[in-house]
Amino acid sequence: PMSLRLRGRLDIDALRQALADVVERHESLRTVFPQTDGQPYQHILQADTMSVFEALDIAEEDLVETLRREAATGFDLGHDVPLRVRLFVLGPDEYVLLAVVHHIAADGWSMAPFARDLTTAYKARTDGKAPGWRALPVQYADYTLWQQEVLGGEEDPDSLVNAQLDYWATTLAGVPEQLELPVDRPRPAVASYEGDSVALHVPATVHARLVALAQDSGASVFMTVQAALAVLLSRMGAGHDIPIGTPIAGRTDDALDNLIGFFVNTLVLRTDTSGDPTFRELIERVRETDLAAYAHQDVPFERLVEVLNPQRSLAHHPLFQVMLTLQNNTDPDLDLPGLHVTRQPLGGTAAKFDLTVSLSEHRTADGAADGLIGRLDYRTDLFHPTTVEALATRFVHVLATVTADPELPVSRIDVLGEAERRQVLTRWNDTAHPLPDALLPELFEAQVKRTPEAAAVVFQGQEVTYADLNARANRLARFLIARGAGPERLVGVALPRSAELVVTL
Repeated sequence: PMSLRLRGRLDIDALRQALADVVERHESLRTVFPQTDGQPYQHILQADTMSVFEALDIAEEDLVETLRREAATGFDLGHDVPLRVRLFVLGPDEYVLLAVVHHIAADGWSMAPFARDLTTAYKARTDGKAPGWRALPVQYADYTLWQQEVLGGEEDPDSLVNAQLDYWATTLAGVPEQLELPVDRPRPAVASYEGDSVALHVPATVHARLVALAQDSGASVFMTVQAALAVLLSRMGAGHDIPIGTPIAGRTDDALDNLIGFFVNTLVLRTDTSGDPTFRELIERVRETDLAAYAHQDVPFERLVEVLNPQRSLAHHPLFQVMLTLQNNTDPDLDLPGLHVTRQPLGGTAAKFDLTVSLSEHRTADGAADGLIGRLDYRTDLFHPTTVEALATRFVHVLATVTADPELPVSRIDVLGEAERRQVLTRWNDTAHPLPDALLPELFEAQVKRTPEAAAVVFQGQEVTYADLNARANRLARFLIARGAGPERLVGVALPRSAELVVTL
């Protein structure tokens, strides 16, 4: 979904015509997927056979719920075009524009050419003209045919698709079925996909060190951030084999840059933190893994899952449960004349994965590093907000630590910040307490006199009162004394967890 608030004088008819122009320009926005003998195919409709636009009057107090409902409503891809646009009229010169595109027809990159073409078409239509844009060099159907030709068929042992499938089968052999994360709640049998998010902010100073470290290591900023995330997860108890999912743009030809379509693919990047490497050494491991993955990026992720056939569960995503995204897409910029355009929050977060780290780099006017801004999305059926807030803080702390000293071994990279360390070691672990000037047996005897019938020990349904515990301990003591036990003499105790263990001690 793309949701924008428009303030000013809007020509609704021109907007309607401009949307029709964009739909005519991009075949993917007017493609449906009917089936023949159970197999879907692309069927491209004529632009004048449909309408994707509707204008509706609405009160401001009803807006949030209406936007959420419209954004969450699905598509019948066999019959419905994968785009709908709603203009909510809130009053004179006050509107909210919601465009919802199914992922089968568009990826995140596509929203920039969508906004750019809509701007061009609207400006033309307000002048009473058709947009004078140059024809697109290719359409999405051309890309799909090219992809089939390049990948070849799985029946051909020498095809590119088989070579890439073989690579992934080897690379992901033995990958953890489920990453152990510091969840707060038992994993439900079926994921709810309900989520929330906390903000992430990496300061400009840390960002600058991150860029310098990446360049010095011959790696990208993404690779360096990925290594830091692997360190955090590993140090939080996830082990040394850390699979992280990431989207890749898939636009490998300049002719695709201005085309609306779904080109993005998902890669599984497996990070090995074993052997206690330094952080700089870990970056090198990540770099080698990622470059090999990029060279085998063409196999669709859903086909990879079918071929590898991991243990499937409705409780978690296959092959990875943590996603990392470093956004470098051009932001969609809808520049409509006579209108002030701002983002309109939709509310609610769909959690497709257990955790999703999304970051984007910010730069100053002269191109200097100015911080990383983003968010950490999480499943609310697994995590409490305070846990995720702590994870976000620790992630930023890890980035600051490793960029300050990349020669630190992974085992010495502290995930706790100073405030959290002080809380754990000082506030929670303060052992200062006044002690009476008496021996332990005397203190115990005094408690027996105060509460002889109170429960002193409970174990697997068995209950021992203070009076019983005292009597049993005294009997055992007399027996041990008869066998030679006494002051400064050692007595070996070999008992399982039990009430008798407490009696003996």
